[in-house]
Formats: sequence, structure tokens, C-alpha cells
Amino acid sequence: MNLRELGTTGLKVSSIGLGCVTFGREIDKATSFNILDHALDRGINLLDTAEAYAAGESERVVGEWIADRGVRDRVVLATKVAGSLTRDRVIESADESLQRLGVDVIDLFQLHVWDDETPVEETLDALETLVQQGKVQHIGCSNWSAWQLAKALLLARDSGAARMQSVQPPYNLVQREIEADLLPLCRDQQVGVLSYSPLGAGFLTGKYRPEQEIPGGTRFDVMPGHQPIYFHDHGWATLERLDAVSAETGRSLVQLSLSWAIVQPGVTSVLIGCRNTSQVDQAFEAEAAGLADDLVSRLAGDAG
Repeated sequence: MNLRELGTTGLKVSSIGLGCVTFGREIDKATSFNILDHALDRGINLLDTAEAYAAGESERVVGEWIADRGVRDRVVLATKVAGSLTRDRVIESADESLQRLGVDVIDLFQLHVWDDETPVEETLDALETLVQQGKVQHIGCSNWSAWQLAKALLLARDSGAARMQSVQPPYNLVQREIEADLLPLCRDQQVGVLSYSPLGAGFLTGKYRPEQEIPGGTRFDVMPGHQPIYFHDHGWATLERLDAVSAETGRSLVQLSLSWAIVQPGVTSVLIGCRNTSQVDQAFEAEAAGLADDLVSRLAGDAG
């Protein structure tokens, strides 16, 4: 397990982070505790949750685990505020998250999505207030474009306020939009990248195929909004390349996809979502196996 600095914070986070979206939603408290125990034992120290995950239940589960195990000083705790980003709402959300998590300070408080209705200056002022109050150590954003992050960085520079130390985008073999401008911006400005969805919400596991019925109960069945993101020519071509490399190497589509995401330059930590401890292990196996440069290029369609 590699430890990497998050932005310019001085915080060292694990190259594999634990996304806690399944806690209290798809798995119960006992299973969540087992996963958290196993992740910590294996060296994961970055825990990423949000108020929007299971209506706050994910935060409660994480907070109860931290208190029960007495491990607050061993984890970097990240959460997010969703929806409206007015000053009052941002501060209220942080207070509510602190209560659910049962901690005095949030290590990384992130804006879950961009808010078109609220001036970003107002939002950043609220975040600065939280930092000054000692409730939040560092700030970040999630699902922001390069221009949105650049604007926030410029405003922070000009005002002397807390700057965005991280951005959390989806990044996998199909969703590679951040390579054009967000990744270069983050490298240039020393902003951490916490990528998520390395398996494309399950698309890169091979369970979905063109002209085949979507399996009932799967994420693409329950949340059909995923379909247009992946069900297109580029997505199917990516699966074909995965199939070919898998056949040649004997490695699974899951391991190849995870390895590809983990070795990407400029990514600080790859967040994985888990329903069981074996999914923690498979990420570590993918990191340990690595991926040769020629396979990185072939999987991405950058080489013949």
C-alpha cells in the first residue's frame, strides 16, 4: 500500500481509499464494520462518505465504527455536502455531519456537486468559516469540471482563503474525460485527485453485453441513468479490449480494470466501494499485480 500526499495538506492517504456509499444502504452495520476493520488492517486510511449516502446513515455507521474501535487518529475522514451550497446550508451540513460522525473535526470536507444557483464566492466563504472555526481541516470538491475548480483556486488565491485540496471525479477505462484538462490542472496546481468508479458502476466487470437483456437487480437495472454513460460504441469496444487482454493474460476483467485505474499518473487515491471484504482484497491484488505499459495503452485503445 502506497501513501501519497493529498494536495498540499501534508496528509498522507492510501493509494486505495474506501468509498462508504454502500454502508447503511446495500449492507448492514455489522457487514460495514467487518469491511472497515479489514480495510484498516490492510492499510487503507482514507474513508470517504457523504451526507447523501443513505440519507446520512453511512456517516453514522462510519462514526460508530471509529468510536467503537478508537481509531480516529488512524484514518483520514472525508465527507461531502450535497445540494444547495448557500453559506447557511454549508455550515449547517458540516455541523450535522460532525454530529453523525461523532468527531470534532472533518479532515476533508467536500462539495458533492457544483451549485449553479449559489455564487461560488458565497460557498467558499462558508468553507473558510468552517476552517477558521476548526470544524474542517481541509476542503475539496467532487464532480467538478476543470473550469469550476480553476475558478475556485483563483478566488482562494486572491482572497487568501482555504484552497481546494482535492477533486473527486469518476475515472475508468470508459470515462476518461478528466484526462483532457482536469488532470493536467491538478498536476499543475498540486490538487489531489480521488478518483471513483474504477469499475464503471459494474460495467467493466463484463456483466452487461450489447443486445443482451440487463440482469434484474443489477445497478444498471435499478439505476438506469448509468446506461447512457456506458452503453455506446466506445463502451462496448472497451469491453472487447478487456476480453482480449483477459484471455491473453489470464487476469479477470475486474483485476485489469482496477489495475488500470490504480496505475494512472496524477491520481492520488482510487476509491473502491465494497459489499464484502473480498472486494477489498481484489483491489490490493490488482495493485500488487500492476500493469505493464503496453497493456495500459492497449486497454485504453491507445495502441493496436
